[in-house]
Amino acid sequence: MAETTLKRTPLYDRHVALGARMMGFGGFEMPVQYTSIIDEHLAVRRAAGLFDVSHMGEIFVRGPRAFDFVQHLITNDAARLYDGRALYTVMCTPEGGVVDDLLVYRFDAETYLLVVNAANIEKDFAWMQANNPMGAHLENRSDEIALLALQGPAAFEIARHFVPDLAPNNPRYYHFRVMEPGTFLDCRWAVLSHTGYTGEPGLEIYCHADEAVRVWDALLEVGQAHGLKPAGLGARDTLRLEAGYCLYGHELDESTNPLEAGLSWVVKFDKGDFIGREALLRVRENGPARRLIGLILEERGIPRAGYPITDEGGTSIGKVTSGTLSPVLQQGIALGYVPNRPDYTEPGRRLGVQIRSQILPARVHKPPFVELHRK
Repeated sequence: MAETTLKRTPLYDRHVALGARMMGFGGFEMPVQYTSIIDEHLAVRRAAGLFDVSHMGEIFVRGPRAFDFVQHLITNDAARLYDGRALYTVMCTPEGGVVDDLLVYRFDAETYLLVVNAANIEKDFAWMQANNPMGAHLENRSDEIALLALQGPAAFEIARHFVPDLAPNNPRYYHFRVMEPGTFLDCRWAVLSHTGYTGEPGLEIYCHADEAVRVWDALLEVGQAHGLKPAGLGARDTLRLEAGYCLYGHELDESTNPLEAGLSWVVKFDKGDFIGREALLRVRENGPARRLIGLILEERGIPRAGYPITDEGGTSIGKVTSGTLSPVLQQGIALGYVPNRPDYTEPGRRLGVQIRSQILPARVHKPPFVELHRK
């Protein structure tokens, strides 16, 4: 069987030069860490980290029926968008399973950008093409666009060196700014979005792939005085887990629905029809059979995906979907699915996580697991 060749982002050479440990992720060769996951994680919580997330997919939707297409595709309400506003959502199968979770940006009434997970780019684009009866123009620009995430309490202070009026309230959370050509590090096209996957204040910066190295270098140079460090996918994962954010392929997939995953807030039944609406209405009516919960271990141990979750008597009731040792708490934390019963899902309830032959006590905790700076 032929080996699949991993793609490389425009910043690959920069990662190698910085001594990053590289690995395959979502079809790309990506940096896992530069120094250590804990070091990079704490830099983001205390100062700032810079991530290369250019593996993510960017799909533009254009034309007079662009809104109708997006509204049909996603569970959230695209009518809440206006120029310069973004939202988080999922798109579902007719059975209610999650095809992917994504961000939707509205540039204008006939231009939307959908940002999807790296491993799902081809699948998602094919899904969109197959569910486009309104004939919106779909354009996969993933290979041409780079994405950098500047995250942490010092992120806006660093970015102000290049755009003086940037602040955590300008643009506001889940808002973005399309920069005039040449006004941000001489980029022909750049979007500064107040979004992120860490629970900290920060910006996600979109630019042309051939301009990514210049942006990366400039941010790292200026950010050095503010404690900025390059951060890899390892820290990105531990940060999102402390914040309690879902990861596709772990908490979400086509066998899970957004209501059991705690994402009912992105399902707007009152907006009209969308793919999966009827199935999700049935789930809402009957109540989800299971629920995604957070757990904090009460003894030393590291929960990992696939480990059994047990009741107090040691009977297996579910599985961990994501787990790690929280760098902030220095305790094991996990997300996982259990039956939708109050004695399993209420915060403070005692459960267990089986790590090899030992069952460690854990308590149910509603995420986030740590105090976040992003309000």
